[in-house]
Amino acid sequence: MQLFYAMNDLKIGDKLYNVEQNGFNDFARYSFSEVVRLTETLAVLKNGVRLINRPKQSYIMEDVGYSVSRNKGSHWHIVSLKAIRNAQIENEKIKIHDWFASKQFSLKEKQQIFQLFSNNENQ
Repeated sequence: MQLFYAMNDLKIGDKLYNVEQNGFNDFARYSFSEVVRLTETLAVLKNGVRLINRPKQSYIMEDVGYSVSRNKGSHWHIVSLKAIRNAQIENEKIKIHDWFASKQFSLKEKQQIFQLFSNNENQ
């Protein structure tokens, strides 16, 4: 049923997402937006992205995607619960990574972390 819905042209109010990643070691970064305007051939998102309003098979994240105008290799997809959950998981990973990257640990903090990990390894 979802595939049937996704094979339709976009309508105002449809919610979409895109995932970008800079290399295999980077985090998946999710963007969400909503269709706010339609032309004859395009769907314009709230964030300014212009999509070709013609669904096509896409094996990137979902079965169906909508190509970005003038960048056909980039697709946006209809929002799903799975996409929302994956975005939450990735955002948590990014938050943790950024916290550790910006944190300067004191020797005492390093000792506490070491003890926590050492105790877990010995159990």
